[in-house]
Amino acid sequence: MKDSAKSVTPLAASSIPCTINGHEASLNVPPAKRLLHVLRDDLAMTGAKRSCEIGRCGACMVMVDGVPVNSCLTMAYQCSGKSITTIEGVSAQAGGIDPIQRAFLEEGGFQCGYCTPGMIISVKALLDHNPDPTSLEIEEALSGNICRCTGYGGIKRAVQKAIEWRKEAYESESIRD
Repeated sequence: MKDSAKSVTPLAASSIPCTINGHEASLNVPPAKRLLHVLRDDLAMTGAKRSCEIGRCGACMVMVDGVPVNSCLTMAYQCSGKSITTIEGVSAQAGGIDPIQRAFLEEGGFQCGYCTPGMIISVKALLDHNPDPTSLEIEEALSGNICRCTGYGGIKRAVQKAIEWRKEAYESESIRD
């Protein structure tokens, strides 16, 4: 039997300019390579986790231009000219541990920790755009993240604590001005 399938040549690597965690970068990768693989395999940023690889669990969540996206579904070419923030960048922006991360630690918002980076990215994106969300808005923001361990009680408490701390920090800054 003769093979009628045509040979497909993969696209060659090209330079994709972007910003990763506040640093200008030029990714020399095939345009159709998934962002998750670029981050983990090429850049050794392992905070975004490889899990379902179909955009259902949120373990690979990163922010692209401030919007949470599943990096397992995002192609490298889609990041051209964009700003990417990973969990590693959340800590760097805070100059240490971000208050959201601290809240997750203090309120038991994690157990095994596998989903935690994606959860924190989703919460950060939410609070950056809406500093005082309702319970429904919090649930909606986290609906793309699955935790297999905690039962979500600690996660919800952590989000509430992060909101509280952000309000206190804002009020302290307002008093100083």
